[in-house]
Amino acid sequence: MTALKEYDRLEASGLWRAAPEDQRREVIVSLGDATLTMSDLNGQALTHWSIAAVEKGKASGDGALYHPDGDPGETLEIAANETAMIAGIDRVLRAIEKRRPKPGKLRLMLGLGTAAVLAAAAWFWLPDALESYTVKIVPAVKRAEIGEALLARMARVSGAPCLNYEALAPLKTLSRRILGPGREDALVVLPAGVAVSAHLPGGIVLLNRAVIEDHEDPAVAAGHVIAEAVRASEKDPLEDLLDHAGLVASLKLVTTGVVPDEALDAYAEHMLTRAPAEPDTEALLAGFARAELSSTPYAYARDITGESVLGLIEADPHAQSGGRDVLSDGDWVRLQGVCGA
Repeated sequence: MTALKEYDRLEASGLWRAAPEDQRREVIVSLGDATLTMSDLNGQALTHWSIAAVEKGKASGDGALYHPDGDPGETLEIAANETAMIAGIDRVLRAIEKRRPKPGKLRLMLGLGTAAVLAAAAWFWLPDALESYTVKIVPAVKRAEIGEALLARMARVSGAPCLNYEALAPLKTLSRRILGPGREDALVVLPAGVAVSAHLPGGIVLLNRAVIEDHEDPAVAAGHVIAEAVRASEKDPLEDLLDHAGLVASLKLVTTGVVPDEALDAYAEHMLTRAPAEPDTEALLAGFARAELSSTPYAYARDITGESVLGLIEADPHAQSGGRDVLSDGDWVRLQGVCGA
C-alpha cells in the first residue's frame, strides 16, 4: 500500500485539531501501512486516517496541512522541519493518486491495474483480514458519504425520504431520545422499500413509514430504532456492505477511498429486499433498559401472539413502570404524519 518501503513506519510530531472550535494539540504522527495515526504524548491513539481519504490543504506557514477527504474542519499540521514525514505522506498520496481511474485511459490499462491490485491482495492478505482492516481505517466522514450514496440509490425505488415539515422536529426528538445526543439527524423514514427497518454506514437508521403510522404507541417505533442500534453493534454496517460487495470493493476502498458504483447499486437492491436479522434478545433487553423503555409494546408489534418474543415480554426491564415517555402525545401525532402532504 505504501509508496516506498522506508515509509512502512515513520513518526513525527504535529498539531492536530478534531474540529474548528477545538484547540490544536501536540500529537505524535505515525505513517503506517495505509494509515496516519495521531497519538497523544503517552502513546494513546486519538484517531486514525486512511491515507486514501487524506487531502493536503494550504498551511499558514512553511509546514504542511492535511485533513480527511470532505472534512476540512479536522486538521493535522506538520512543521516544515519534519521533512521526512512530509515527504513520506506526499509521496504516498502521489502514488495513490496515480492509481485512481483517469478519464481517457484505455479499458485494457484499467483491467491490468485492477488485476495487479487483486494479485497483490491475494498474495499479501487473506480476504477476511483485508475486510477487517478496511472497516477499521475508514473515517467517519467517508462512512457518512457511503451511507448517503446508498440512501440516494434506495430512494430511487422506495421514494424520497418523508420530510413533512411539522414532523421533522418530533423525528429529531425520537432519534435523540433513543440514540443519544448528537444523533438527532440519524433517523430517515421511507415511504416504501425497507421491510421494517435497516441501518447504513454513517449511522443512518431507516424506518418504513408503517412502523410509525400503524401503531398507536411510540414505544413500538422506538423499539425498532433500538433493534437497529443493537444490529449495528453486532455487525458494523460497513462490514456488512463489504461482505456483500466482495474483495474488489474492499481493495478499491482501501486504495482509493471509493466503493465502486456497481457494488453500491447491488447492495442498495439487497437492502430493499431482505428482512432484518433477529438481534440477540439479551442485547435487545439491555438496549431497552438503557433507553428506560418497556420492551413489551415492541414485542407484541413483532408477534401479536407473543409466542416468538416471549423473552422480551417476560424479561421486560420496565414492565411495571412502562418506562420513560418517548414523545409527548402532540409530538407523536405530528410524527405520524411524517409522510403526509
